[in-house]
Amino acid sequence: MIELRQFRQFIAVAEELSFRRAAERLNMAQPPLTATIKRIEDEVGTILIERTNRIERLTEAGRVFLDEARKTVNQAERAMLAAQRAGAGLTGTLRVTFVASAAREILPSILLRFREHYPAVKLELREAMTTQQLASLANNDSDLGFVIPPLQDAENLTIEVIARNRLVAALPEGHPLTKAAQITLADMSHESWILFAARQGPGLHRIIHKACAKAGFSPRIGQEAPQMDTIANLVAGGMGVALVSRALATSGRKGVAFRELAGPGTPVEFELAIAYAHSSPVLNAFVAATRLHAKMIAP
Repeated sequence: MIELRQFRQFIAVAEELSFRRAAERLNMAQPPLTATIKRIEDEVGTILIERTNRIERLTEAGRVFLDEARKTVNQAERAMLAAQRAGAGLTGTLRVTFVASAAREILPSILLRFREHYPAVKLELREAMTTQQLASLANNDSDLGFVIPPLQDAENLTIEVIARNRLVAALPEGHPLTKAAQITLADMSHESWILFAARQGPGLHRIIHKACAKAGFSPRIGQEAPQMDTIANLVAGGMGVALVSRALATSGRKGVAFRELAGPGTPVEFELAIAYAHSSPVLNAFVAATRLHAKMIAP
C-alpha cells in the first residue's frame, strides 16, 4: 500500500523532473527518494517515469498517477483540516434562543462575526421570552440563550452579562407629556401602563415595578405584552404608556414619542446576558465571539 508521504515524494519528483531538485525540495537525501519511486512503480506494476541517467519525462501512466496523487494528497489535507476544525469547535450545530431586544441591538453583529470565522457551523435561531429560554435550556432543547436578568430557577446555568441598556418613556404622539423634553416616572403615575407579563418577562417586569416604587407609585397596568415591539405598537394605538429600550427609541416608531427619564427611580437600566448549561467546542467558540463583541461595545 502506497503511503501518503510517498505520494508527496512522487509529486515532487514529477513536478521537478529531477531527483536532485526534488530531494532538496523535500529536504531528504536523493537515494531514498529514488528508491521510493521504484517501490511505487513496483506497487503500481508499470513504469511511471522514463529515465536513463536523468529523468526524461512522465509516461502516460505517470501523468494519470500524478493527477490522482495530487487529488489524494489534497483530500487527505482536507480531511485533516476538517478534523482540526471539529476539534476546535468550528463545525457542528448550535441552537441559540434570544429575546427580541437582543435581535435588535447586539445579536446581528455577533452572528456576522461568528459566521465569518466559523462558516461551517450551522446556527439554529429562535426568538423566545426569557422564561421560555430557561425551560429550553433545562430540557436541552437549546444550547445558549440571550436573556434578561434577574433570573429565576437558573441555579444550574452559567450566566454572563454582555450588555447594559437604559429604558426610556414611550408615549402616544400628541400626549400632554410629550411637550417636555424629559419627564419623570412620577409624571406617568396616573397613566394606564403597557407592561411585560411577569410570567414571560419577569426580569423587565420586576425592574420596572422596582423603579416605579422608588418614584412613589405602582403602575396601573392596562395591557400586557410579551415584546417591546408589540408594546410600542400598542402605545402608538393609544392604549397607554410604557418603558422601552433606548435602542428601540433610536430606531423611531410612527405614532410613538420617546422621552428620556429623570428623577427618583431613574435611570431605569436592564442587562442582557447569555445563559448556557453545558460546554462544547462549538458553544465555547460562540461564547468567545460574544465576549469579544461585548468587550468592543463596552463603554
